Amino acid sequence: MDLSTTYLGFKLPHPVIVGASPLVDDLADVQKLIDHGAAAIVMHSLFEEQIRLEQEGTLLATETIEDSSPEALSYFPKPDEWRMGPAQYLAQIGKIKKAAGRTPVIASLNGTTATGWLKYAKQIQEAGADGLELNVYFLATDADETGERVERRTLEVLQTVKQSVKIPVALKLSPYYSSIANLARKADQLGANGLVLFNRFYQPDIDIENLEAVSTLKLSTSNTLLLRLRWLAALSGNVQASLAASGGVHTAEDAIKAVMAGAHAVQVVSVVLKEGASAIGKIRDGMEKWLTEHEYKSLQQAQGSMNLQKCPDPAIYERANYMKILATFKYK
Repeated sequence: MDLSTTYLGFKLPHPVIVGASPLVDDLADVQKLIDHGAAAIVMHSLFEEQIRLEQEGTLLATETIEDSSPEALSYFPKPDEWRMGPAQYLAQIGKIKKAAGRTPVIASLNGTTATGWLKYAKQIQEAGADGLELNVYFLATDADETGERVERRTLEVLQTVKQSVKIPVALKLSPYYSSIANLARKADQLGANGLVLFNRFYQPDIDIENLEAVSTLKLSTSNTLLLRLRWLAALSGNVQASLAASGGVHTAEDAIKAVMAGAHAVQVVSVVLKEGASAIGKIRDGMEKWLTEHEYKSLQQAQGSMNLQKCPDPAIYERANYMKILATFKYK
């Protein structure tokens, strides 16, 4: 069975890649991911705040200004709490690339503005990264800022980076834009090599006894995939950029669904954190078995086979299913 796919221009033996996670901090863990067949590895993000703090006089110097900073730097991790600073991040790229061999290594930048720090992308390229994922993590809570301005900021980030590097650039989106299809098309026109659906914002909880917000981290489940399937199916065939599902792929069946909806690659993190690196091989082997049993000749034959281009009027299809679910639901 031919499971090969093309993502960001890379010819991969199969679509299962490791998404951004702390697994890249330890080279022993990286080696396990490679040994178990990861088709590509995405590093966790280097944050805009880390770069800005370093530019202001190194991470260690921030302790003298953190409580007085108008940008509320005290909300951010202390210098020794970052997994690695910008210099260490660049060095880690080289180490991982050496261990990975021909396996593509994709670095990640996480920010909200198209300022000079994005030129750091050049150094990521020079450090040996094969590609770059832009993780535009921004929660629009300012009532005076329009949705158009929020989207323009995202596109400015993409445009700035694309002008800075020659390696492929993927844009990791959140599901909260008002018109994902329009934004995706504009990103495609600006030369995005890939679109990753979706970023998961970590939702704070409230401690009602101590009256404070509490950080929480809940790993994804297969149910998380459903929103990704909707938008993969909507974008598939309408953009030139590669599409990747991020969030909710835990089984071979999940991966097959994502590919049928239009994904060229599926990013796995939570299942690897839960089950270990062997989960990569299980998903890959399960995909091969399913496709063989259902008489597919290749993964490419399944790719995009369930996208909304196959439906004459996707809007009517979606609305009809919505009404059918509501009309046929029975309360026990």
